[in-house]
Amino acid sequence: MANPKRQHSKARSRRRRTHQKLVVTDSTMTGEGSKAGISHRICPITGCYKGQQVVELKSKSKAKA
Repeated sequence: MANPKRQHSKARSRRRRTHQKLVVTDSTMTGEGSKAGISHRICPITGCYKGQQVVELKSKSKAKA
């Protein structure tokens, strides 16, 4: 295995690590304003996208029956 000839400086290591960070996802309010969600996605609570009903959601009571 190859070994480096010289030790990396602290600045060089820190510069490399600046890109290793968590990214905060942008969340917006859903069309109905009930909860925050991810933009450009169907609302998992109502099944709406841009104010239109796109997906019919199964209610929990019907799923059990």
